Amino acid sequence: MRDPFENPFPSDSARHAIWEMLVLRDIDAFLAADWSKVEDDFVEEGFIGIDAQKQVSPDTWRLAFPTLSAYRQEWLKQAKDFAEQSFAEDARTAIFTTTTLEDIEIEGDMALVRKKFDGGISKSDGSRDVLLWQTLYYCRLHQGRWKISGFTGYLPNPMG
Repeated sequence: MRDPFENPFPSDSARHAIWEMLVLRDIDAFLAADWSKVEDDFVEEGFIGIDAQKQVSPDTWRLAFPTLSAYRQEWLKQAKDFAEQSFAEDARTAIFTTTTLEDIEIEGDMALVRKKFDGGISKSDGSRDVLLWQTLYYCRLHQGRWKISGFTGYLPNPMG
């Protein structure tokens, strides 16, 4: 069984850095509702975010985040909403356990990263917040480090 807190790329510096960015820093920043912890992980110029709305057909996908600013606003909204909820378990552990990022394709200074969510978090009221989607991140080596230049998110998991 995999340790959800352990970076699965200990001897691959590029993949190690990408995992740290998209799993460790992303989760911790989201839980703190603190964009400043991840703001340097993005390439602002040309950033694009697609919301697949958990639908298989690209005909339903939307250009929800045509700029990094638009994505930042939604990210902060979701993070603040999450922070106001009450959970029956440790949210950080639940999110890490739900998250899998083990497939990173690198060609030169570009990377296609597959991050999947499959699980949920038990709430204090007895309900369960289901986390079941996947995101394709487009990353590139920018100013000496790996950064996110865009994504297609909220894809169904599994597809089809």
